[in-house]
Amino acid sequence: MSNLEKHPAELLKDPAPRASRGIEILEPRDVPLGGPRAMSVRRTLPQRRKSLIGAWCFVDHYGPDVVAATTGMVVPPHPHTGLQTVSWLFAGVQGNGEIEHRDSVGSHALVRPGELNLMTAGHGIAHSEVSTATTALLHGAQLWIALPDDSRDHAPFFEHFAPSPVDFDGTTVRVFIGSLVGQRSPATVFSGLVGAQLDLPAGASLDLPVDPRFEHAVLVDAGDLLLDGEPVPVSHLGAVGVGRDILHLEAGDAPARLLLIGGEPLGESIVMWWNFIGRSHEEIVAFRQDWQADVVGGQNKDGRFGTVRGYAGSPLPAPELPNVRLRARE
Repeated sequence: MSNLEKHPAELLKDPAPRASRGIEILEPRDVPLGGPRAMSVRRTLPQRRKSLIGAWCFVDHYGPDVVAATTGMVVPPHPHTGLQTVSWLFAGVQGNGEIEHRDSVGSHALVRPGELNLMTAGHGIAHSEVSTATTALLHGAQLWIALPDDSRDHAPFFEHFAPSPVDFDGTTVRVFIGSLVGQRSPATVFSGLVGAQLDLPAGASLDLPVDPRFEHAVLVDAGDLLLDGEPVPVSHLGAVGVGRDILHLEAGDAPARLLLIGGEPLGESIVMWWNFIGRSHEEIVAFRQDWQADVVGGQNKDGRFGTVRGYAGSPLPAPELPNVRLRARE
């Protein structure tokens, strides 16, 4: 998924490990993916007050979106650098549809409920995402992972993985990134990370063992949830710092569905603007110039970002850069 804001936030952040025992509740903001009838998402990362959970740097939550009312997801070819994209449709949602993925390394795949599509942009990639013709409902999340400096120029590639659901103390767990409750995803990552969907029955109480070296956050998709006694509303992110080896989760009178994300603090400065992650203002400017000239302008379709074959429309132009240097937002 692309960041389709006309004036996307730029972030230069130098995160440090946070050992606070407190819980931060991050409120979402609505971001439309197109015109007035277009599907919208609820974004909790990045924010001025927090830009990273481990290396997780972008969290969009969407749905249940009725495609007949919004035209669904139609995201033309757009670029990425220096990151991985995680596409996840929630398992267990009745009628949840599918999204067709195409990219410039030749991948053509469907995002299906409960299955991971992981795209490593590295040096540069382009991709499109369009809900299928038979899809009536979309309900999921799009997340990005910042690549560490020693891996961010990696050749781009694509992976698909369908995690098996497992029962852990009455909670259904699907681990799509990293390791949790004895389950390990084979998906390629470049720093210590975890990502999983958890489904708690109504009234359930769960002590979830986690890696104390990681920062963690839960994104609540449905139901009432307490994180270590603190309410986390639907579409909000409840974030905790390093140092915890147990997260205590409690569901209310209805079943609770959530995503758990976490990772070792990245410990690096990043500049994030539109769909690019770099390390300086100059890099972002160069990425944008390459996209606009090579792909949008058609000058070099075999350049950094390549060509998305099989998509009939035009690529997405980059927004204008701000009239100031990309800098920290504190």
